[in-house]
Amino acid sequence: QVQLVESGGGLVQAGDSLRLSCAASVSIFSRSINAMGWYRQAPGKQRELVATITSGGLTNYADSVKGRFTISRVYAKNTVDLQMNSLKPEDAAVYYCNVRYRETDSWGQGTQVTVSA
Repeated sequence: QVQLVESGGGLVQAGDSLRLSCAASVSIFSRSINAMGWYRQAPGKQRELVATITSGGLTNYADSVKGRFTISRVYAKNTVDLQMNSLKPEDAAVYYCNVRYRETDSWGQGTQVTVSA
């Protein structure tokens, strides 16, 4: 299992921006990371995909965040970032980092994002 450390969550006003970061264990073989991504879960709701990026750089976004969120990787640090712009109250949730490493998924503990109207 890959160890993940998330950061960047917080409380913001609607329309503001946040940048989430997730760092994977430095001891893993980076070339074996198949994909990295971000998911989110609001109270009483199922966890949903926000954005993913594959080892080949292919990105995928939920329709609700297209044009507002951008996912990127920093290979030297085994890090995946999520730039979130024009945040809306409906974006409020716990955001979880995900890494697919040698066809096995690992999850972070989550970071809280709160957006006030």
